[in-house]
Amino acid sequence: MKSRRFLTFVLLGLLMAQGLLKAAEQPNIIFIIADDLTFRDLSCYGGVNVETPHIDSLADEGMQFSRCFQASAMCSPTRHNIYTGLYPVKSGAYPNSTLAYDGTKSVVHYLGDLGYRIGLTGKRHVYPESVFPFEYLNPVGDPDLNALEAFLGRNSDQPSCTFVCFNEPHTPWTKGDASAFDPDKLVLPPTFVDTAVTRKHLVDYYAEVKHLDDQVGKVIALIDRLDMRDNTLLIFVSEQGIAMPFAKWTCYDAGLQSAFLARWPGVIEAGSVSDAMIEYVDILPTFIDVAGGQPASVLEGESFLPVLLGQRSHHKNYVYALQTTRGITNGSNHYGIRSIRSDRYRYTVNLTPETPFQNNLTENKGGWTEFWPTWEEAAHTDTFARDTVHRYQWRPAEELYDIVDDPFELNNLAEHKNRKAIKNDLRLRLLRWMDEQGDMGQETEMAALSRTFKAGGTAKRKSK
Repeated sequence: MKSRRFLTFVLLGLLMAQGLLKAAEQPNIIFIIADDLTFRDLSCYGGVNVETPHIDSLADEGMQFSRCFQASAMCSPTRHNIYTGLYPVKSGAYPNSTLAYDGTKSVVHYLGDLGYRIGLTGKRHVYPESVFPFEYLNPVGDPDLNALEAFLGRNSDQPSCTFVCFNEPHTPWTKGDASAFDPDKLVLPPTFVDTAVTRKHLVDYYAEVKHLDDQVGKVIALIDRLDMRDNTLLIFVSEQGIAMPFAKWTCYDAGLQSAFLARWPGVIEAGSVSDAMIEYVDILPTFIDVAGGQPASVLEGESFLPVLLGQRSHHKNYVYALQTTRGITNGSNHYGIRSIRSDRYRYTVNLTPETPFQNNLTENKGGWTEFWPTWEEAAHTDTFARDTVHRYQWRPAEELYDIVDDPFELNNLAEHKNRKAIKNDLRLRLLRWMDEQGDMGQETEMAALSRTFKAGGTAKRKSK
């Protein structure tokens, strides 16, 4: 069996490398993306608070990546990043509710040229439509599985690429059965202050994670029912982390690291695990490679198809990210973050450390955010709570973490003399990446509103 699978890998790789993959042999691609789901909360990634059997099944039947990352911990720039194969500043889509520059090509153009139909159902959050002319299968909202079935069942002789974009478990956490969870039995991450209100809202979050898993199960069942299982590359990603401290809106691993599970029967080895570092910016080049095309030189990501085929165990040495609160609900007027991660260390620059970091959860203090005042109250008498609240809102200019020994990034090594060479090397690499992107740091941060449609930004590229 293993020798047969190996020969399949070799033959498929040769066909793709020589551009010989014919339309009839092109696989369908289905990409499922969650919304604000911390990768660690999936049971296949070690989560203990909720069982996610349907999502876990993709790990059992395909490949699980232990180190997948995105370039921003917000919804809109993340989706632009996936669909364009460009980092956020390069595409123009770096704040939230953002838009790419006119003339930017997306997955719709690249795979369309290779004979694919490209559909999207569920959450959109990308602009302008000229850059993203998907066949939108339903109005804005949750994925419509009836519309998805109709799209997949149509023109079965033509390959399709479909994005199934869930809104779960994005706040306000109203879906699922919260009564199935005991708040007292939840295991909280070491970055959270343990209060009753925190546990109350985490119950709602985990109920929605379970609801999401059920919906993913329905998508998987639909694929199997349409007899598409064997000729479909099916991918699930978790997106950025939960909208709670040290995850969404930050450049910590809980905000930037994503689950990535890929199933392709007969091609991807079932039950395999890869430690290769990949980024969301690599997804589009990989799809083009899978479809038998040659990724365009303008794309900034790199195809990791050889990793999926079991031909390589390594992909990248470094991944990059940025974040801005300028323009988000209740965000700081400006708070720019830039970050680089190697296989062991994450180095981060906070452009304006004299500015408090704030967002909807620190400022709204009602509804799902009502846990934050309980953290502030606990900070009056509890040292851990005081340090946690302060560390979330007041950051040093530089942060350096040993992710292997300190996965929750609790011990900042930026001033550690024995890590000086490591910090300097990562800083130079990060500055070089920023320069390549046209990222001018604080100047780019202050221009963020010109890149948001809500503030009347334009898709036109600023003339030089």
